[in-house]
Amino acid sequence: MTWGGGFGGGFGGGFGGGRATAGLPFGGIPSELLDEATRLLDSEPARPASDLRFTQRPSAVESRRLTLGRLLGAYRGYLAGASLLVLATSLLLQLGPKITEYAIDHGMVPGHRSVRVVVAAGALYVVIALVNAVLQRWQTDTTGRLASRVMHDLRVRVFTHLQRLSLDFFTEEKAGVLMSRMTSDIENLQQLVQDGVAQFATQGLTMVVITAILFTTNAELAAWTVLLVVPVLAILSIWFHQASERGYLRTRDRIALVLADLSESLYGIRVITAHNRQRRNVSNHRHVVGAYRDANLYTGRVSSLYGPTTNLIGILGQALMLGIGGHLYLEHRLSLGALVAFFLYLNRFFQPIQLLVQQYNSLQQGRSSIIRLRGLLETPPSVDESPDAIELPPVSGRITLASVSFGYRAGELVLRDVDLEIPAGTTVALVGPTGAGKSTLAKLVNRFYDPTSGQVLLDGIDVRTVTLASLRRQIAVVPQEPFLFAGTIRSNVAFGRPDASSAEIEEAIDVVGLRELVNRLPDGVETAVHERGQTLSAGERQLLALARAFLARPRVLVLDEATSSLDLQSEQTVERALDRLLEGRTAILIAHRLSTAERADRIVVVDHGGVVEQGSPRELVARGGEYAAMHAAWVAAGGQRPG
Repeated sequence: MTWGGGFGGGFGGGFGGGRATAGLPFGGIPSELLDEATRLLDSEPARPASDLRFTQRPSAVESRRLTLGRLLGAYRGYLAGASLLVLATSLLLQLGPKITEYAIDHGMVPGHRSVRVVVAAGALYVVIALVNAVLQRWQTDTTGRLASRVMHDLRVRVFTHLQRLSLDFFTEEKAGVLMSRMTSDIENLQQLVQDGVAQFATQGLTMVVITAILFTTNAELAAWTVLLVVPVLAILSIWFHQASERGYLRTRDRIALVLADLSESLYGIRVITAHNRQRRNVSNHRHVVGAYRDANLYTGRVSSLYGPTTNLIGILGQALMLGIGGHLYLEHRLSLGALVAFFLYLNRFFQPIQLLVQQYNSLQQGRSSIIRLRGLLETPPSVDESPDAIELPPVSGRITLASVSFGYRAGELVLRDVDLEIPAGTTVALVGPTGAGKSTLAKLVNRFYDPTSGQVLLDGIDVRTVTLASLRRQIAVVPQEPFLFAGTIRSNVAFGRPDASSAEIEEAIDVVGLRELVNRLPDGVETAVHERGQTLSAGERQLLALARAFLARPRVLVLDEATSSLDLQSEQTVERALDRLLEGRTAILIAHRLSTAERADRIVVVDHGGVVEQGSPRELVARGGEYAAMHAAWVAAGGQRPG
């Protein structure tokens, strides 16, 4: 068998004759790094097998509204431990000024000088510092473990929800926006859980403890502090909360657009290069990044106003309290030690406010990320599985469309009152102009979409009444541009049946005509396939997709223009594989090339959202309708009826 230009030199053009001569991106581990990689793998701890089971409908836990409290509440032990450590460190840190007060009043003022008291106070300070360091280490370790577990669960939950969503969601949403949900949004939350929550709890508790201590130290001074300083800080903080929330929501939206533009440019780099679009793309990306910069500048201006203002209020408050406290000391209504302790506590009272300003950015980023993730998780799939859905029993493959109408947008129907019967074991080709609704019909059969009205039946069973998993186990789809995943030939062929045996994989390779090609590869079926199959030709990717479909053992096969992008030699090879693949199965072929359509048992002509005519190829040619005109144009262009 000669492949020549049909497949770009066969697999040899995609993989080269071996590892050293490929001349393309390397798919394995370089030999000089193999020993080191092996040592790293050997040092990896053994991990138990995952007990995760995917269900089309979310569980009761997954259906609960996403909140930070519920995320943390799933690990109450870690949360309780972190809370106790925060409480212990907060209380321990506030002993310092009291020790200072005691040391001054009982070891430094005239009449109460005592070296022993001062030394004991200093030693106690050292002990407190050491204990506090140990507690903070435990706290950091605990919050780190809590954050890693919470983020692991959240990533799995978001990814699982994406697997449940229907195709229309991914058609409308940009891939880069979804990537930002899984990356930057979750990373912001991780930072908040690991550092921000503990800091907020620590500083908030510190302010409460200090307020109580201030009142016990001197109620009059404490009252002046609360009446004069706290209201101003409260008003300023409310403004900051509202302004920064607007800014961070805007920031999250615009970083998502940056990632979306980047993702699109990376995937389309070949088209960009071919059309000299680099300069225009850089200019467009500059505008997108500029919008993100403007959002960051806004949040920066808000923070720059709030931070120095609260600092100024703190300094003015301390100056005011110094005047009042000094007056009380001169009137012997306050001891010197108590005055010093009060000012130490007062300084610590304003310190948490400054730290909270710094942490507030983290909080707002985390809150905006939660809002975005919550919106994603609360997006329902348009094609949902009924709670009482049944398992679809083994079918013969009879397909019925009864008065089916459908539109991708409300009020804009693509199909109108379509009635179509496809007997079991029949190969039907859908032909017609672009946009007539051929691919839409196929998507309704596989339930990628639900009809606006009417029914789609498989062996007389409405496909909306069965589980999606059982339906799609019996229907295989081979798209016009088959998608291959980074992995090996074996893993791509066995994608629909990961548990398939080696013998079954080899059979699939033989059936579709891949044997000679696989034998040429350096590692056979274990040869690496690069991301999206970029090192393979279009024909090679299509044959692998057909082998994948054969291995899935479907009763119904949908091929969406499977040969439209191939040259004649590649098309003939793929069509020979199709002849084997279609044996005994119901098949829907969406074909622009009549060479493919002519192989079908029946042809259905689709136009203007409905079935115009149907019948065998010879019947339709003899009828002199739309298909006859298409056939005549094809023959005039050099087409031939298959033998």
